[in-house]
Amino acid sequence: MQRLYDFLRRHPTWLDSFWAVFLLGISVVSETARQESRGSDSEAVVVPIVLLLCLVIALRRRMPEKMLLLAIGLGVAQVALDVETRAADFALLVIVYTVAATGARWASRLSLATGLCAALVAQSRWPNDDTSALGNIAIVIFQTVPFALAWVLGDSIRTRRAYFAELEERAARLEKERAAQSKVAVAAERARIARELHDVVAHNVSVMVVQADGAAYVLDAAPDQAKKALETISSTGRQALAEMRRLLGVLRTGEHQEGGEYVPQPDVEQIEDLVEQCRRSGLPVDFKIEGTPRPLPSGVELTAYRIVQEALTNTRKHGGPDAGASVRLVYFDDGLGLLVEDDGKGAPHELYEEGGVDGAGHGLIGMRERVGMVGGTLDAGPRPGGGFRISALLPLKPAH
Repeated sequence: MQRLYDFLRRHPTWLDSFWAVFLLGISVVSETARQESRGSDSEAVVVPIVLLLCLVIALRRRMPEKMLLLAIGLGVAQVALDVETRAADFALLVIVYTVAATGARWASRLSLATGLCAALVAQSRWPNDDTSALGNIAIVIFQTVPFALAWVLGDSIRTRRAYFAELEERAARLEKERAAQSKVAVAAERARIARELHDVVAHNVSVMVVQADGAAYVLDAAPDQAKKALETISSTGRQALAEMRRLLGVLRTGEHQEGGEYVPQPDVEQIEDLVEQCRRSGLPVDFKIEGTPRPLPSGVELTAYRIVQEALTNTRKHGGPDAGASVRLVYFDDGLGLLVEDDGKGAPHELYEEGGVDGAGHGLIGMRERVGMVGGTLDAGPRPGGGFRISALLPLKPAH
């Protein structure tokens, strides 16, 4: 049945043709009964009119305006040729509804005027001799009501369809705008990350220059110190190359650092200072470090700091007055784990997507960009018992 229903929706003319054949059958039965009771009009006139009225039903949705004009012409022909109303004239009622629902505006107005005049013209042309003048007026009113109701029903369906079409268009437009805003947010966050990595690389290169100058100064007097300096240069250079690869991966525009000296970006050690700032601002935070702390790539440390900063900022914004948070740093053999949770009332997931650090970042969009930049994974969402949870795993070695 569902397949049949879908087929009829895709091919409405088939359904209309079925009803046209059905109306033709009723017309044949009606003509047979009319001939037996009181005779009938000339078949040469009646048959074409009945067939064309059935054609109006069959093609009403394919060409509603043309079928309306055809129906009006057939009605005029009936009046002119003295062919009394028949069962096939039901097509006039159907075409009034169809044009009101799907036809052009001029056709809709014409169908209303025609429907309101049809009963009056028919009763005037073929009055009931056994009925008084008031009775004929009552018949006209009674026969006009269905045409008026058909037009009102069709026009209301037209209005409803237009309303739903407008809603769908608005939803599609909002979806496009949201997608565009998300792309802009991603681009802005990538540019911000690129600037920060630019500072990281510049700082590492500065360290290398200082160490190289020191090694050259003590090369003859203190070879051991020169060796240590060269080892520092080697490790710092590898780290700078790794950060440079990440920088090239996210940098999309030729933005340059504006003025000022290059300074190192926040690292894991400053997370504790960040937690203290949150505590002083009134947000209780439980901070723990598990595993053995050790030096990490600058990009990983910067990413970890920004994730914790973003998560605690979201807690202050959306967690409510009595919210508390916990921060866990877990050092694994091959990565750094982050777990930031709060027990506040929380906020819709969309707010976390759109929020940012003091309005500068872009919430989870920025977090995902940062984590993806270092080849890590991020899991964020509401906690079962209330609040919000952010979990990230940052590998210590960059993915190639």
